[in-house]
Amino acid sequence: MSDTLVTDAADAFPVSARNKIKRMHERGAYDKAAVFAILDAALLCHVSYVIDGQPFCTPTLFWREGETLYWHGSSASRMLKHLKEGTPACLTVSHLDGLVLARSGFHHSVNYRSAMCFGTARFIEDADEKLEALKGVVDRFYPGRTKTLRPIDPQEFKATTVIRMPIDEASAKVRAKTVADDEEDYAAPLWAGVIPVAQVIGAEEPCPRLIPGTTRPDNLSAYREGRRLDETFAEMHQLYQRGTR
Repeated sequence: MSDTLVTDAADAFPVSARNKIKRMHERGAYDKAAVFAILDAALLCHVSYVIDGQPFCTPTLFWREGETLYWHGSSASRMLKHLKEGTPACLTVSHLDGLVLARSGFHHSVNYRSAMCFGTARFIEDADEKLEALKGVVDRFYPGRTKTLRPIDPQEFKATTVIRMPIDEASAKVRAKTVADDEEDYAAPLWAGVIPVAQVIGAEEPCPRLIPGTTRPDNLSAYREGRRLDETFAEMHQLYQRGTR
């Protein structure tokens, strides 16, 4: 991916003081394609909000449908009572792609992809919409899996809250390049370069209580040992969006 993201004004999020990138602005973009690509390659996000003047930042699983983000939580969450009327929130995702070692401490850096999304978070009250969302958190990462599972029981349904947040504003920021030293430092006899970093899928570990003869279903074949996790999540999102559930 290029270090500079190109913004298509016809399909971009509006820019305001809230989402405008001020530092290293050349690495940023506001177009939806750039933001969605970073979101769709992830499973874990961090959601920040303020309750009674106290900031909180919660790591959680999330997924995207169109321009709306979803995540779930416990019905005992401290945030719940603030969500009925809506709470301003910021959801962020980041991917670490490389360690950048320069000839000076100042120019050490990392290669990364990040997205920051702003909106108003509300919990889903409609029972049918909530049920579909609870299916979505599984099917988004494992398309078609909920059809093979037992139904959600009433207690599980009651104990789980699903939050939705339409994206009002967002920005993406990427660094994807090599070392950028001061010109005079290139003469120093020091090793410099990039050490790539990636999360990859490991060997499967079947449940020891599987019924004999139970095999892994074909629709999990994308989760193969050695494959990059972000690439797999991106593929699963495309399948989910096409309606393969």
